[in-house]
Amino acid sequence: MDNLKEINCKEIFRKAYENRYTWKNDFFGYQGKCIFLTNNNIQEGEFVLGKDFKPNIQKIEDEKVVKSIASQLFEVCIHRVKREFELVHSENNFNLLKNSESGIEMCVSGKNQGDKYRVKNNHINMVYRRIHGSIIEIFVEEFLDTGTGSLSKKYTSQQIDPDTLQKKSQKLEYEDGFLNIGKEDYWILNSRTIKYLNQKQEEETQKFVFEDLCLLN
Repeated sequence: MDNLKEINCKEIFRKAYENRYTWKNDFFGYQGKCIFLTNNNIQEGEFVLGKDFKPNIQKIEDEKVVKSIASQLFEVCIHRVKREFELVHSENNFNLLKNSESGIEMCVSGKNQGDKYRVKNNHINMVYRRIHGSIIEIFVEEFLDTGTGSLSKKYTSQQIDPDTLQKKSQKLEYEDGFLNIGKEDYWILNSRTIKYLNQKQEEETQKFVFEDLCLLN
């Protein structure tokens, strides 16, 4: 019976994993205008994101802002890379934790021991993963169905200490907007709003806008 549960969970996860929207392998990159808004501060510049996924931000002096814009662009495009399920998860087993209205929750044994996922309606709506010595916990509230896969549109992200399992970062609330550009059906991030509470427990908002987007040949 346990084996049956494992097989079912792995298949359920595989289908949701393969339902994520990814770019074609011949992606050459794209460029456009980038705008960063926070409080009353607006900074505008230009960017080029090559096929090596290294963003080059121009016409903005503030290094912190440059780093922040670059990290959003990199983080988004790294999730668009198509990696075959077997390459990533062949050494993992998926074990049923619980089945509820929120979805089927499963924990991973094997290579990525301790990671957890939740799947509902062919979407991965919860991720609990060890990345770079930290645990990242993500809950997705809303997806965009592109017709060739789904994109997370509204979600929260928080870091957890792997030793104490205590929260070690503010909870970030994300809302992403996408634009379909080019004949090849490329969905590109054109806005991202991040909300969080500062040290005074006041809500702060950062907004990233990407305009005049065009693909590189």
